[in-house]
Amino acid sequence: MVIGEDKSKVANIVQDNMQHFRILYTNILQDCPQVVYKPQQGKLEVDKSPEGQFVQLMTLPRTLQQRITRLVDPPGKNRDVEEILLQVAQDPDCGAVVQQAISSIVKSSSITQSAKGIATAGMWKSVSYSAKKLMKMWRGWRRKPSVPQVS
Repeated sequence: MVIGEDKSKVANIVQDNMQHFRILYTNILQDCPQVVYKPQQGKLEVDKSPEGQFVQLMTLPRTLQQRITRLVDPPGKNRDVEEILLQVAQDPDCGAVVQQAISSIVKSSSITQSAKGIATAGMWKSVSYSAKKLMKMWRGWRRKPSVPQVS
C-alpha cells in the first residue's frame, strides 16, 4: 500500500522474528547456488551476474514472469517468456523491473480489496478503518527508523 501503511512495517516484523526466519529459510537458502551466506557479516550475498539473475527469474512464479513479460515486451512482438527473462537478466535495472512487476500485481489486488471493503463493510466503517491506518502510518513516520541487527 502506498497510503496508510507504516513504512517500517516489514522491518519491524523481520527484526522481531529474525531467528524464526533463519530457521524457516536456512535449508532453502543452503540449496540455492545463487545465494551465499556470510556469517561473519551476518549477510546474504546474491549472485548478480546475468546468469545468476536469469536462474532466479526462471524460478519466479509464472504470474510474475508474465507480468515482467508484459512490462518489457512491446505489444505485437510476442517473444518467448524465456527470451524476455534472459534480456531482463542482462539489464542493470533487473531488480527495478521485478519490483515494478510486483508492485503492479499488488496494486491491482489492493484496489480490488479496497473496493470489496467498502462494499461489504459500508462507507462509514471503511472511512473509520482508513483513518486508523493513516494515524498508524503517521506515528510510524514520527518514530526514528531503526536499523535491524542481523547476527
